[in-house]
Order: sequence, then C-alpha cells, then structure tokens
Amino acid sequence: MTAAPLSSAPTPMPASRPKAANVMAIASGKGGVGKTWFSITLAHAFSRAGQGVLLFDGDLGLANLDIQLGLMPKHDLSAVIAGRMVLAQAITRYTDGAFDVIAGRSGSGSLASLAASRVQMLNDDIAGIAGSYDRVILDLGAGVERTVRQLAHGAATCIVLATDEPTSLTDAYAFIKMTNAEMPGRDVRIVINMANSTKEGERTYGTLLKACQGFLKIAPPLLGIIRRDAKVRETIRNQTSLLTRYPNSEAAVDVEAIARRLLA
Repeated sequence: MTAAPLSSAPTPMPASRPKAANVMAIASGKGGVGKTWFSITLAHAFSRAGQGVLLFDGDLGLANLDIQLGLMPKHDLSAVIAGRMVLAQAITRYTDGAFDVIAGRSGSGSLASLAASRVQMLNDDIAGIAGSYDRVILDLGAGVERTVRQLAHGAATCIVLATDEPTSLTDAYAFIKMTNAEMPGRDVRIVINMANSTKEGERTYGTLLKACQGFLKIAPPLLGIIRRDAKVRETIRNQTSLLTRYPNSEAAVDVEAIARRLLA
C-alpha cells in the first residue's frame, strides 16, 4: 500500500456533543468488504453474550441491512428523517438474533445528502436511545463523505473493516486519516476481513498500520482477523445470520472472539 496525504482538507464538522460510551460505528472506506455482514454478526454475537443490542443502518441512501436479514420493516429511517415519527418508533425486532434493528431506506438520495444540522440531530437521537441498550452498532455507509463521517462522530468507538485488496487498504487509510484530523485521539480499531489465514491477516494489518504510523503518527490497534469462509456467502444468500446457521464456522468463531474483546 502506498499512502499519500489526501488532496483536500476535511470538511469542518459541527461541534461534537458528548458520546454514549456504548455506541460503536462500523466503517470501511471502500464498499464490498463485508461491513454490513460484520455489523449483523457482531450484533448477534453481543446478543448471544446476553447483551441488549440495537443495530442501526447508517448507510444513508444505499441501505441493505434489512435485506441481508430478510426483514420487511413497517417503518424505516426515512420516516424519522421526514419527521413523521421518533427514532424509537422505527425499531424492528430481529427475533432470530434477539436484537433490535433500525432499517434505512435503499435508494433514498435525500438521506445521503442530509444537512449537517439534521445529521447532528440524528446523532443526538441515537445517543438518547442508547441508554436503553447495552450496545448500539452503527453500520455506516462506504466512503468518506460528510454524512458518513458525521454519523461516525456520534460513536465512542470506530471499527474500520478492511481486506487485503489495495483499494480497500487505501480507502480504509483515507477514512482513518480524515477521522483523526477531525477528532484527534479517537478510539479507532481495525478488523481485517476475508483473510486467507490469520498470518496473512496480520500482514495486511501491518501494511495499514505502517501507513498510519508513517503519515499520521498514530497506531490504531488490531481488534481481530476474520478468516475467509464460504459459509458467509451462503448465509447472505439465505438472508440469515451466520451465527444462526453456522455458529461453529471459522468466521463465526472469529467474530465472537472480537465481541469478547470488546466486552472485556
């Protein structure tokens, strides 16, 4: 990976308010690295550990969390944005995983271009509802756009998911760079997904870490490595959770290990 400073400075964000300590954001920079699948599996792992969990689809405009779970929610985030209901009224129960979901609205460009003040109000709503749960997971959209970064600012912890693809590493680095510029000292941790082996995952992490140390002078820690597992694709096709269908598969074991580290 050859990292270089981004060409433009990050867009100034509104003043941050106190964050709920139990809110974590899942980011990737690049799409297609398994971010939504990981968010679902992590939420299920927390639930299996006895935690009360809310999974929030923060991919404003290209939401697909409900599709991966085979849900048909009566309400979604678009109704909240439009002011027709409060956030708590948009909650849907995912009974197979015993956790709650707030679905987005796929294809709604209006959500992706929300004003900064409206995104801040959404962050405030999330912080307010977080007190009813042990863990709140924000499944962010891909990229480093303003709405993605601003939603991430509402979380106390940001987990960046990456694979060994050069574009994934470059985009993950870009997200970390902009997050660090806007909120120095932020709790950012890295998960390597779809690794052919634990050793290869460690090498991939080392590449990203070297860029962060060399250019940003920070060292985001490795939270975990998820091994490549054919059962993941099968569960996505069947619109279910890996921990329901194959709880002893390699990827399931790896995600549950990550959940235990976060709980510790």
